[in-house]
Amino acid sequence: MRNVLAYIGALLGVVSLTPYIIDVVKKRTKPNVVTWITWTLLSAVATAAAFAAGQPKTALLTLGYTICTSIIVMLGLKNGIAKFSLFDGLCQASAILGLILWLVFNSPDIAIIAVVIIDFIGVLPTVKHSWQDPMEETWQSFAIGAVASMFIIVSLTTYNIAGLLYPFYLIFGDGLVAFVVIYRRTKLGISLERGGAHKTLHE
Repeated sequence: MRNVLAYIGALLGVVSLTPYIIDVVKKRTKPNVVTWITWTLLSAVATAAAFAAGQPKTALLTLGYTICTSIIVMLGLKNGIAKFSLFDGLCQASAILGLILWLVFNSPDIAIIAVVIIDFIGVLPTVKHSWQDPMEETWQSFAIGAVASMFIIVSLTTYNIAGLLYPFYLIFGDGLVAFVVIYRRTKLGISLERGGAHKTLHE
């Protein structure tokens, strides 16, 4: 039963980004490409660390994210925002540092901790963008992502940093972005439906 929950969580992780990918293609959403590159790098490190720590269920979730975020990066090069700042560079350099620390100390837990800290810093621009332009973010993707992480946590049979920390962080990080978009759209009178911003603007 726990394995089934893990597969459901991993599948939801992939499904969660499908609406976002569709919205990028239809130019409803403009992803911050550099931020998504950072997330791709971070989730790749998290995937490797989770596998190394014997947490394949968490690794399946982050692997799905890595694949989907890579797709968003490629699509975002055409339809997104591609501005590279010092902040973005520091986030990506820190992700590589986390990988180096893992290799030096032979501890995937160190890599996971570093990834979560850096990921949180990396998500801040998206939180800011969600507040300023809530119509340009797909809240459903983040909400489903938070639920996917809940399934993974429930499916675990062993509990350690490598297995728990990243899913717990995703619940918080994805949940925060979803909350900000929902709150701001509600305050601004923008529909919560996918493409609702465009419907509202043309009513």
